[in-house]
Amino acid sequence: MSRTPRDRTDLTGKRPGKIGRAGKDAPAVEPLNIVHGALPSREVILRFIADHPQKASKRELAKAFGLKGDSRVELKHLLQELEQEGMLQKSRKSLIRPGALPPVTVLDITTRDKDGDLIGRPAEWPEDQGVAPAVAIRQQSPAGRQGKGKAPVAGLGDRILAKIFPAVDRGGPAYTARIIKVIDRRRGAAMGVFRTAPGGGGRLLPIERRGEEMVIDPDFTGGAADGDLVEIEVARLGRFGLPRAKVLSVVGSVGSEKAISMIAIHAHGIPHVFPPAVMAEAEAAKPATMSHREDWRDVPLITIDPADAKDHDDAVYAELDPSPDNPGGVIVTVAIADVSWYVRPNSPLDREALKRGNSVYFPDRVVPMLPERISNDLCSLKEGLDRPALAVRMSFSSEGRKIGHTFHRIMMKSAAKLSYQQAQAAIDGNADDKTGPMLEPILKPLWRAYAVMKRGRDRRQPLELDMPERKILLKPDGTVDRVFVPPRLDAHKLIEEMMIQANVAAAETLEKKRQVLVYRIHDGPTLAKQEVLREFLATLGISLAKGGNVRANSFNGILAKAEGTAHQTMVNEMVLRSQSQAIYSPENIGHFGLNLMKYAHFTSPIRRYADLIVHRALVGSLGFGEGGITPDEEAALDDIAAEISTFERRAMAAERETIDRLIAHHLSTRVGEEFAGRVSGVTKSGLFIALPDYGADGFIPISTLGSDYFIYDEAHQALSGERTGLGYRLGDSVTVKLAEAIPLAGALRFEMLSEGREMPTAVRSFHKAGRRDKGQVRKKPGTRPPRGRR
Repeated sequence: MSRTPRDRTDLTGKRPGKIGRAGKDAPAVEPLNIVHGALPSREVILRFIADHPQKASKRELAKAFGLKGDSRVELKHLLQELEQEGMLQKSRKSLIRPGALPPVTVLDITTRDKDGDLIGRPAEWPEDQGVAPAVAIRQQSPAGRQGKGKAPVAGLGDRILAKIFPAVDRGGPAYTARIIKVIDRRRGAAMGVFRTAPGGGGRLLPIERRGEEMVIDPDFTGGAADGDLVEIEVARLGRFGLPRAKVLSVVGSVGSEKAISMIAIHAHGIPHVFPPAVMAEAEAAKPATMSHREDWRDVPLITIDPADAKDHDDAVYAELDPSPDNPGGVIVTVAIADVSWYVRPNSPLDREALKRGNSVYFPDRVVPMLPERISNDLCSLKEGLDRPALAVRMSFSSEGRKIGHTFHRIMMKSAAKLSYQQAQAAIDGNADDKTGPMLEPILKPLWRAYAVMKRGRDRRQPLELDMPERKILLKPDGTVDRVFVPPRLDAHKLIEEMMIQANVAAAETLEKKRQVLVYRIHDGPTLAKQEVLREFLATLGISLAKGGNVRANSFNGILAKAEGTAHQTMVNEMVLRSQSQAIYSPENIGHFGLNLMKYAHFTSPIRRYADLIVHRALVGSLGFGEGGITPDEEAALDDIAAEISTFERRAMAAERETIDRLIAHHLSTRVGEEFAGRVSGVTKSGLFIALPDYGADGFIPISTLGSDYFIYDEAHQALSGERTGLGYRLGDSVTVKLAEAIPLAGALRFEMLSEGREMPTAVRSFHKAGRRDKGQVRKKPGTRPPRGRR
């Protein structure tokens, strides 16, 4: 299996900015005085949302304050202002304070407190937001809430979906939680690498940057050998000394680079072994029938994928529109594997697919969402074989405007399997024996259709970030061979745009049918993030208009001004950092990055559970026969959207950490060598340095930059010496020496060899005046650097 570059502007890799939270010793606050029927002040709204996260939707707020008529409209505008200013942010149906936990969150139960009560932490938490907040778990009575039904019971190491509440007791964790359901049992409280100690027993070396060593007594080694990756349970937490742990299981040796991806798989609790019931159901599956299907086996649909792809979940075909009412128009057909026929709601296959959420892609392996019998065989649109699919036929005018579409449940037979490079070569005049006969009847019509669709895309103006995606090529022994940036071909762009339009059509059809669904949403940047970007761009002489109605094309204008300059990469990175993260939600707010109002993932049901839900919704609402969405699924879409959004972030973190570990292993024998790098991040604690030739980045603590006092200038994204005025800025090319490599944690530490350059005039003036303005913090040598990356 291999991932294809679909939805490239979907902005899933953004790490949220650092936002603080009140500590557990925060002083008690006065109770709110709510005047029923009167529009509350900004402060009262923020206090109410912090104290009542379960009532933080617009509807619940209006109800709580007794607002009606025009007052409800005023409340809506006030909430929008708070959101644009960064004081509030959306989380599914609710509003939350930045840095707060959403009302429904996936938690990992990691330890117990001194009274033996369970403590959990968010399953995914951005590294740059510090330590994830602790949550006290409420265990309900066996009879459940109000004596109705059976309450879910969780234990140490479990992953749960929980309802979050602010803690009443300020002396303990900041939150409490009520268990909604247990997602995964006994994940293991922690992981690490076992190292033997003289006299028996050993130590657990952490595999996370924020992890800590633990002592393992001789009776609790579980048969682990030196260098084994092990799952452990915290046996005792003391106020003094290292924690003690018990080995639960031995995962395997980490002596080989081929085992590195297994560290991330286990550390993030990614299910990677299919249970027997799931495998049995997959193996027993029979080819789909023609029931409720149209026979499209004569339509010359083809697949275009990476050369090493093993599953093929989309096929395309294009032709001129014969209608006299659409001169110069085209008809584009996109066919997607009909996974909903094989994976039925609440079956073993379905439950396991939801538990995984998506396929996870590592340089050396793929952890699929579905067993190979389904993903690589029955559902894969293989050349020359009958395969079930859901197809959408879309008509576009000559200007690239979509004028209509229809969905069909079909049986198809792929006319050819091509790679991106193979299809592009044929169009460029280098056809081979396979693509030569296909050039006129199939490939050229596809490229003509793309030219038409591109006119519509250019008019729509989605966000066009230029962030090359690096790939790691491994040697047979699992070590890194090289890091490269594959060329981005028109063949990639053609498939991407056709998939985007198919996703739009799915969302539009389901809305028209009044069918609930899971949207792919992407909120615009908050006013607070816009202001940070605006200050930075001003230092480069680039302006960003003020106001809350910024659109994707506003950023495209900025990117165009920076293109070809020394600041191009730096500006692209800062624009990316200003963006929100795309998520799944039953509530639609549109997709800012793609500049689309209606968007739902439909085109990759083999590797994404969200797409499978959309397929079922289409099957059910269009009367396509078996495999439609059920009432129980519809009722659970809020929870499903929260889970798969979390699992997506889990997969991204695991993939990123694996690459970091592989590169750290690759460079661990080169400590002391010099490298050409680029300043990829600037913080109050030091500089992040990227090595473009290796796809790696590491950290330089501010204490090692020199004897000068350094000042962090957020507007210029720079660290500069208070005495000399020399320093370093985001995007600077530098020479560094590798001082330390920690392969297990994927961490690199550098020393700066390049002299700092003279900072911009504004920063020099700041030094001479000796002022310490907002956003400019003086940092002394010896400041302790953060352990995590930005």
